[in-house]
Amino acid sequence: MFKANITMKTALLGSLLVFANASIADEFTDADVKRWEQQFMDTVKQGRELWTSPKLGNNGVVCAQCHPNAANTHPETYPKFQKQLGKVAPLWEMINWCLKNPLEGQPLAADDPKMIALQAYVTHERRGVKLEPGKH
Repeated sequence: MFKANITMKTALLGSLLVFANASIADEFTDADVKRWEQQFMDTVKQGRELWTSPKLGNNGVVCAQCHPNAANTHPETYPKFQKQLGKVAPLWEMINWCLKNPLEGQPLAADDPKMIALQAYVTHERRGVKLEPGKH
């Protein structure tokens, strides 16, 4: 009985600490939000520059030739089955398919800052569109 009481008290204390830390993590100022929004928009801008630049490939083709202003990319539908890949894939894998095939370039790691910038640009262009993962 004594051991069960200690275990229950320890679990309760642990739960309280988790909730206390969660509330602290959610605190931020208007200046924080402004700084984060600027960092995001800087990343979107970098993505747009990459989207329109031949630097990602080896043959002079750019993403914007097939997808001006990220048209027909539909990031709101990922992950989804992607015929070119033969599997359900996230957006970054489809971007890599395009980098390797039409652009004849090298794939990027999912956490590469360039890949993050490309995804930020594509999703920013579709802001306000309803999320519909899996839709074709």
